[in-house]
Amino acid sequence: MATTPTAEPLYLCLDQGGHSSRALVFDRQGRQIATARQPLTASRCDDTRAEYPAAALVDSLQRCLQDALQQLGTARRRLAAAALATQRSNVACWNRADGTPLSPVISWQDRRHARWLEQFADRADWIHQRTGLALSPHYGASKLRWCLDNLPAVQQAQRDGHLMLGPMAAWLARQLTREAEARADPVNASRTQLWSLQARDWDPDLLALFGIPRPLLPPCVPNLTGYGQLAGADVALPLKLVNGDQAAALYAYGPLRRDTAYINLGTGAFVSRATGAQPLPDAGLLSSLVLQEAEHCEYVLEGTVNGAGSALDWLARQQDRDPFPPEQLAAWLNTPQASLPLFLNGVSGLGAPYWRADFASRFIGEGEPDQQALAVLESILFLLQINLARMHRQLAPARRLQLTGGLANLDGLCQRLADLSRIPVYRPAECEATARGSAFLLAGQPADWPEPGPGREFEPQENPALQQRYTSWQEAMEKALGRGG
Repeated sequence: MATTPTAEPLYLCLDQGGHSSRALVFDRQGRQIATARQPLTASRCDDTRAEYPAAALVDSLQRCLQDALQQLGTARRRLAAAALATQRSNVACWNRADGTPLSPVISWQDRRHARWLEQFADRADWIHQRTGLALSPHYGASKLRWCLDNLPAVQQAQRDGHLMLGPMAAWLARQLTREAEARADPVNASRTQLWSLQARDWDPDLLALFGIPRPLLPPCVPNLTGYGQLAGADVALPLKLVNGDQAAALYAYGPLRRDTAYINLGTGAFVSRATGAQPLPDAGLLSSLVLQEAEHCEYVLEGTVNGAGSALDWLARQQDRDPFPPEQLAAWLNTPQASLPLFLNGVSGLGAPYWRADFASRFIGEGEPDQQALAVLESILFLLQINLARMHRQLAPARRLQLTGGLANLDGLCQRLADLSRIPVYRPAECEATARGSAFLLAGQPADWPEPGPGREFEPQENPALQQRYTSWQEAMEKALGRGG
């Protein structure tokens, strides 16, 4: 177990992600003191569904909490506060009296009610203006409506007056604390597509449109507030921050910078540019809240790539093999290839700026298994580049791309992104950003928040073959979307 030289406060950060739950402990200088992890796998009965057994998520977080506390030993007495960061668009239904889950946790990648959502296509622009979100089955409204329409336990609880539903984060926070009432933080609430960016609360017109009764939803509170004491800790440990994982990750290395594009490469890939205290609308991108403290808010312009790590998982299933080891991907990225197929990446639906939930993934051209994996990796970069170019219509071009997340550990991927975007890429020494960003916020956003070690810079290099594949990929995408000749 690592130790720190002074009796300064410590911060415990719970991170509920797509492939695992984790608990990490940091000190006030951003040094990691303890870490615990429990792996998770979403259940997928077909390509449109992704869900988790609700009780398993709580159990995984509680196991991580106990493991981290055990690592700390007597230093656990120095824990000052805890945070919870979660996948933003996951939703759940539960009994308001005792928190018993009445549904699985439905993942943000789930698109089971996409057909139902199509009836609102003529309201898409209005919905985007209200919520900052594209009309998409990835967000919570259609999933919650599906639960109300299809799950007998949910329907019975509604008749009995015991039903509560909403962001997974609200339910997890309720289960992890001694509080009887669930409360929703604004970042996760905003991903339900039922929350108003302007009013910063549940929107009555959106609730009426999607048929979600307001009394079923928990009240909204700021991200930084008192959520109660963690019930699984043997020391007094208040939960003071609940946020979305992608939002928290932006703060891993200090306050947001306007000249930096933040890219987090995990189950999905997300690129964000800070816009300050006001949202910046763009029809193809998202205007996303990332933090609310009392009356102060911070927003970003965001692009989403739904298939990143999940696209590699999809390919592994297609090839009937185990998931790709990172060292194998790294070796393939460093092996010169005479030619590669192209991959039109619709895994979990096509996100920004296209927004096609039913887009079928496909390869253009033949390739061996390693070449297909490289094509999938390049498709992630191509989608990110499309979103960066879209952002540059409204914002000055970024001077730096900061990469975090598991896939950012691949040197060859970082270099390709620098070559493609022609923007320097910076990869911090520690790529797991969500928990570290949570710790920064818990610690009061200290001015002294040093990196744990020097990161690595990837300078753009001439790569005409990659640029040509990107051009060919754009043409293939336009044709597949019915826009090309």
